[in-house]
Amino acid sequence: MVPHLTTALTGPLLELERKFLESSPQIEHWLRGQWQEYTPPFYSSCDLRNSGFKLAPVDTNLYPGGFNNLNPAFLPLCVQAAMSAIEKFCPEARSLLLIPENHTRNQFYLQNVAQLVDILRQTGLNIRLGSMLPEIDKPTPIDLPNGRQLLLEPLVRKGNRLGVDGFEPCAVLLNNDLSAGIPDILKNLHDQVVLPPLHAGWAVRRKSNHFAAYDQVANDFAKEIGIDPWRINPAFSVCRSINFHERQGEECLAANVAAVLDIVKEKYKEYGIDETPYVVVKADAGTYGMGVMTVRDADEVIALNRKQRNKMSVIKEGLEVSEVLIQEGVHSFETLNEAVAEPVIYMIDRYVVGGFYRVHTGRGKDENLNAPGMHFEPLAFETGCNLPDYRCGNPDSPPNRFYAYGVVGRLACLAAAVELERTAPEEVGI
Repeated sequence: MVPHLTTALTGPLLELERKFLESSPQIEHWLRGQWQEYTPPFYSSCDLRNSGFKLAPVDTNLYPGGFNNLNPAFLPLCVQAAMSAIEKFCPEARSLLLIPENHTRNQFYLQNVAQLVDILRQTGLNIRLGSMLPEIDKPTPIDLPNGRQLLLEPLVRKGNRLGVDGFEPCAVLLNNDLSAGIPDILKNLHDQVVLPPLHAGWAVRRKSNHFAAYDQVANDFAKEIGIDPWRINPAFSVCRSINFHERQGEECLAANVAAVLDIVKEKYKEYGIDETPYVVVKADAGTYGMGVMTVRDADEVIALNRKQRNKMSVIKEGLEVSEVLIQEGVHSFETLNEAVAEPVIYMIDRYVVGGFYRVHTGRGKDENLNAPGMHFEPLAFETGCNLPDYRCGNPDSPPNRFYAYGVVGRLACLAAAVELERTAPEEVGI
């Protein structure tokens, strides 16, 4: 069953969803044409925020780590999409090396790895797990709470090929976002396909590049179906020289916060929206909800206390933050059991393969939910995001709400494809 979902519905949201439903043949045709021009990433996930007047992506992850949170009924869809992706990148593949994050103690993440292994094995691939952890110097079994076991093995490099002992795969699939940098063992693997490409990792990737690509996608899509692109696109800006410890770049940050807030205020006035505009300041690279703060007034970033500066200055792997994205905040009017919720859409290749809700009982509608204390509703989506229910005539029914999610999720995936094409490997020296 779908958990009880409550949305503060207002006219514009139903109007937007109805527009998607009415335009679905046009939307699907347009997307099909885009995928003839751009190659989707192997897999991705997208955090959406639904404000009742706006439905927009706020983050896109190219190394998704929550396949264990998908409804088990979506497994056949995942397998089918994975087959399509593999045929595209490496049609002759018989074996694949999966390299996970270094989270050997995070049981939730390891269950995601186990789910990925299941999906990939059912495509007909022989799968082995290679670890970049230095302490994994021999095959190491890892027990999972559900009784399953994963076998992590040390990586072995021979020339331009990577594998584990006695196993030289056709392709390498990373489920490691390379926040700590690109290790030498992964560079120059010319004889193997590496998915996603190395420049998709946070050592190179920047959120501002992604949302610049999304600007293009959202504008083209909005023109195609006749909507205001702002309804699906958060305004943003970027500061590239910040040092929170030394309080350098505060003026740049304040000016950009003010500029984005002004854009949002004008839009709220245009649509008669009675909400307080806000922005989210986040590290331009990185994930796990680190280096994120909510700001409602430009003056707030001038007078950050030491605790706030410490929180913003370091992200995953202890990396210093020097570039930040200033992104329009999108209120989340969706709640599950009275807790604020946001949908997370999962994709393999260009296909939506399911989704779930990230829920946080301690956060408000204008706060980051990707924070300690969050939980997931893994069975939230009982239907796919690609099958609207035309007959019921209700844009607010779960299949039709999920279809709207799926459309915006696919737009974010298309933006990732555009982004990866723009940031060519030769430009970043890998």
